[in-house]
Amino acid sequence: MGDPITVVSSKATQALLSELARDFEASSGCRVSLESVGGVDAAKRVKAGEVFDVVVLASGAIENLLAEGHLLSASQRDLVRSSVAVAVRTGARHPDITSENAVRQAVLDATSIGYSTGPSGVELAKLFERWGIEDTVRERVVVARPGVPVGALVASGEVELGFQQLSELLHVDGIDVVGPLPEPIQIVTTFSAAVGAASKRPELARTLISFLTSPAAGDAKRRQGMEPAAPSNTGDPS
Repeated sequence: MGDPITVVSSKATQALLSELARDFEASSGCRVSLESVGGVDAAKRVKAGEVFDVVVLASGAIENLLAEGHLLSASQRDLVRSSVAVAVRTGARHPDITSENAVRQAVLDATSIGYSTGPSGVELAKLFERWGIEDTVRERVVVARPGVPVGALVASGEVELGFQQLSELLHVDGIDVVGPLPEPIQIVTTFSAAVGAASKRPELARTLISFLTSPAAGDAKRRQGMEPAAPSNTGDPS
């Protein structure tokens, strides 16, 4: 079957891409080699010149890599929209998160709060600032190292209240997913795919991206706690 199509992604889409890669291999006969790491680390590796056929990251990171010439122009396609959920250790009391005020109070009541270095963590920090509580909770905030799931910190007891993409919390043992953030403060990240500028097989890479963005992939995306992205006008990999 030849060398595999190489893909690098952030942890948020790891389970989804693993499932879809198996489906693609079965239908196309082309192998896929997927590596999922922290989004910050993935972007650094692409910037450093490491060669990948397909890169899947938050859309903002993809746009930055495109602007710097690390990805093929007009190859970006939006894959999924991913929302943030709240988690506690299995068996712990579930805080009220049904409203913005309730979430603010839950944060103030928590002995420790965890979030990631990714887009959701950046937006949560802005939310705490808007609420005027950033100084109050600063010493209680634990920012997960790139590639370390917030859910793992919750499961170990290091963090009492964890915030991360639902897709990253679903498969972590030892935690309870309390639920998604309420709509007024929900943080939604769009994840996109693009072809690496140094890919030796850009057409195969485009074929894989077309498969990942096809309607047939919709059920898998929902199973993994995400929603299919609206058709993207950022590029056409076909």
